[in-house]
Amino acid sequence: MGSGQVTSSEPFDFQGKHVTVAGLGVSGVPAAKVLHGLGAIVTVVNDGADERARAQAADLEALGVTVRLGDGETLPEGTDLIVTAPGWQPDKPLFAAAGQAGVPVWGDVELAWRLRGPDAADWLAVTGTNGKTTTVQMLASILKAAGLRTAAVGNIGVSLLDAVLGEEQYDVLAVELSSYQLHWAPSLRAHSAAVLNLAPDHLDWHGSMEAYAADKGRIYEGNRVACVYNVADKATEDLVREADVEEGCRAVGFTLGTPAPSQLGVVEGILVDRAFVENRQKNAQELAEVADVNPPAPHNIANALAAAALARAYGVPAKAVRDGLRAFTPDAHRIAHVADVDGVAWIDDSKATNTHAAEASLAAYEPIVWIAGGLAKGATFDELVAKSAKRLRGAVLIGADRALIRQALARHAPEVPVVDLDRTDTGAMRAAVQEARKLAQPGDTVLLAPACASMDMFANYNKRGDAFADAVRELGSADG
Repeated sequence: MGSGQVTSSEPFDFQGKHVTVAGLGVSGVPAAKVLHGLGAIVTVVNDGADERARAQAADLEALGVTVRLGDGETLPEGTDLIVTAPGWQPDKPLFAAAGQAGVPVWGDVELAWRLRGPDAADWLAVTGTNGKTTTVQMLASILKAAGLRTAAVGNIGVSLLDAVLGEEQYDVLAVELSSYQLHWAPSLRAHSAAVLNLAPDHLDWHGSMEAYAADKGRIYEGNRVACVYNVADKATEDLVREADVEEGCRAVGFTLGTPAPSQLGVVEGILVDRAFVENRQKNAQELAEVADVNPPAPHNIANALAAAALARAYGVPAKAVRDGLRAFTPDAHRIAHVADVDGVAWIDDSKATNTHAAEASLAAYEPIVWIAGGLAKGATFDELVAKSAKRLRGAVLIGADRALIRQALARHAPEVPVVDLDRTDTGAMRAAVQEARKLAQPGDTVLLAPACASMDMFANYNKRGDAFADAVRELGSADG
């Protein structure tokens, strides 16, 4: 975006300033209310003018906020600052006009960062293509176990504006940040931050993989204590090398293997720390057992190590890492064990909405009857299928773009039996479960890891996972 961007985090006096809020939505409405309360003259612009938008507009107009529905393209005259919803793409005409006029553009994260008080909580920040929410929730659980006042905020849980401006006092915040949010947060400077992994995603928004990676890498800018990266994903380490951090800030890796100095890793079923210990060339601190991680799938152990690294960077004792991981319960539809029926385990990972997430899920089991398909969002499936082929007992495909997965299976796993369900109605999930049951043998895992979005058949991935779980429970009750 360039020209209009402001990178200092000096206090901004909103009194009498003309602030344009781009987008109603989850972040736009609270931002408009906060800015109005700070004395700004607020105009909200929104592309749509549906019933929900009209109701939100009426609510804001009653406060004295101007709302312009059906026109999110033109820059309101006299605008001093734009505060945008994270989903608005950088190439929109509104932002081009702002750049030409020298008007800065902030996201909700930037606004929250600027509005922190002098005794504000530190931010421990997490981004990555997959695993962000789980890692942030694990981190919050560990921080709580250490007796710290904390919350999981950002893309999840408490909104950042509420966390910064609310009455609740926090010592430290566990902050989930998307690439969208990071794009619009030029002056954010976290205590420590982690990039969990990088895989192609949201490229339609960012324009290229390079731009997507660069936005993820913004999370490391100005870190004070630790930049946490994934040893198995060199792109994350490259971002650390490119970051401009405070003197003394360290690069800290996490690995599923034996850790080198300045890394956290796994030794004989134990999560160990060789980064935040005295004499890390020779010493390691035991943190927890792999069995303390729920569920102990490889990618989830990686999430736990990243969370542990950030907590240790903040000075949390080893015991709190173990206690926090033990206390953590994953969200629904994230490698959730639904039932065992006739010796077959049924696992719901409906949250695996892209190939990177599905690959991690498939790596956790074998042999697998795989239920996949939905909206591909431009993804290709050859690499995923090639890596996972040896684990597959069979596959059942559903959804609008299932042919793409079927073709990849034909190319890379021709011996794997495939059931192609030519239907996208919501009842297709019950049929998929019944077909998977025919393919599965005792000791197998039937895994719903669609590698696709759900909106062709379901309102969201939660509804898709619920349909799967309901159909599996019907199998069990029919047997009973």
